[in-house]
Amino acid sequence: MQLLIAYITTAIVFFGIDFIWLSKLAVNFYKREIGGLMLAKPNFVAAGIFYLFYIAGIVYFAVAPALRDGNAGEALLSGAIFGFLAYGTYDMTNLSTLKGWTWRLCVVDIIWGTVLTGGAAIAGFFLTQAFI
Repeated sequence: MQLLIAYITTAIVFFGIDFIWLSKLAVNFYKREIGGLMLAKPNFVAAGIFYLFYIAGIVYFAVAPALRDGNAGEALLSGAIFGFLAYGTYDMTNLSTLKGWTWRLCVVDIIWGTVLTGGAAIAGFFLTQAFI
């Protein structure tokens, strides 16, 4: 039950904040940087699959070990490292294979992924503790 609560709470936080970032705060930045690569309408099935898998990774690598050890700092640090590695892999792969992918986009996106994933992990940790 603890892992289910961790998954749900982490997912709500991650998705909610990422939705605001992508649809309100950074939408013009992404259009300016890679507008020619963007679909007119996002592929929501692919996005949903990403969120399902990625949240599982956050819980497995950051939230669950932190809950086991009772260490919020572990959730934050492990989440941030996971975010840095995952977003870094994505951005560096795109930079190396896609025409028009920019260094500026890589830096912003990797920082965003690091902060968002670390924040979602620590929020998932505290929310799970509050519910169990």
